[in-house]
Amino acid sequence: MTAYHAKRLPCHLGPAAWSAILPDQPPATPLTSDTTADFVIIGAGFAGLSAARRLKQLQPGARIMVLDAGRIAEGAAGRNSGFMIDLPHDLQSDDYAGAGDDHAVTALNRQAIGFARQAVQDYGIDRAFFDPVGKINGAASAQADGHNATYARHLTALGEAHERLDAQAMHAITGSRHYRSGLFTPGAVTLQPAGYVRGLARGLARAGVMIHEGSAVAGFQRAGPDWSVQTAQARITTPRVILANNGHLESFGFERGRLMHLFLYAVMTPDLDADQRAALGGLPRWGITPSDPMGTTVRRIDTAQGGNRIITRTCASLRPGMAPSDAGLARARRIMQRKFDARFPALAGMRMEYAWAGPLCLSLNGVSVMKPLDDGVFAACVQNGLGTARGTLTGIGAAELACGVSSDITRHFGTQAPPRKLPPQPVQTLGANAVIRFREWRAREE
Repeated sequence: MTAYHAKRLPCHLGPAAWSAILPDQPPATPLTSDTTADFVIIGAGFAGLSAARRLKQLQPGARIMVLDAGRIAEGAAGRNSGFMIDLPHDLQSDDYAGAGDDHAVTALNRQAIGFARQAVQDYGIDRAFFDPVGKINGAASAQADGHNATYARHLTALGEAHERLDAQAMHAITGSRHYRSGLFTPGAVTLQPAGYVRGLARGLARAGVMIHEGSAVAGFQRAGPDWSVQTAQARITTPRVILANNGHLESFGFERGRLMHLFLYAVMTPDLDADQRAALGGLPRWGITPSDPMGTTVRRIDTAQGGNRIITRTCASLRPGMAPSDAGLARARRIMQRKFDARFPALAGMRMEYAWAGPLCLSLNGVSVMKPLDDGVFAACVQNGLGTARGTLTGIGAAELACGVSSDITRHFGTQAPPRKLPPQPVQTLGANAVIRFREWRAREE
């Protein structure tokens, strides 16, 4: 009998701050009795909820069930930096330029943004949680400014709009004199990611999708022509299963030895008072990604998004066991405090209210896993650090595969090579973390 059993469950460190700064959620409703469904989706993040929405579009009368081990927006969806980026954004490059067909990738990313924008409209999601204001690549060093120049030339060749910003313009936007230049691109959306995901889940539930939090899937096995999906308290019989659990795809036995499990770390300030906002200056909302992908992401949000706060995100570590460490978070907190103080001397020494680790899953060759895994089993996983846009795309694509529908999305991911095999342990972990530390040191000003 074909069976797949989860060897690990998600392990989180620190609060999901994007969710913590919003009003409390209603109590979770775990699945407690055996039932049936036409589709079972494992994971209720960007990929899983996008898959549910696409299934609802394709088969409005279907019984769709989404299962999540934790709470909505308290896993990876509440731990990212909240950028939904339309342009090529290859984290393994020096300047984000992709190695493939950037026109096709950009078109797909914009399709994901359009899908999310329509969900905001259809489900009445707060518009402050989906803010189409673009983003800035910030440069603090001459080398990083060179990355911006290279990327700007790449965007010119693609015919994509962009604007170079000088130090004065960066100061006017951010209140910080840390940056010598910036590269603004208008197509990105800055999300309040937890707010968006919560709203998406509420809208789907009103539309009839069954969403059960606190319902970790222990495994699923073949039961005649169907699959039997097992949680701690219930069993669901279904012909089709969609795995939308990113790196935990490997926990169920798929793509073993081919996925890199990393954590990025972030901190968030308390709600800034009027005097602190006046001392800071700048605009009330903005988002900066570093010109060097190994630099520091910084965002400022306002009351409509959960308070007048600054979020700082940097430092990465490879953790093959898929569990972050207290030591890793403590190290990252020290580094991020220094970086915050350097950027905002008027607020230097401010104690952060929240600190957390956020999981990423990457493949060596930058591919996702959006494909059939078994008869009636489909994946929407391995987002390569681009979970908002690519998670949305792989969720849409997996839903389409499960319904026998072909599209630009299914064709794009369906033609990708499989993830490349990783080096053996301990070479993999030692080597990868050494490379990460070197690249972080090289991008230390960023």
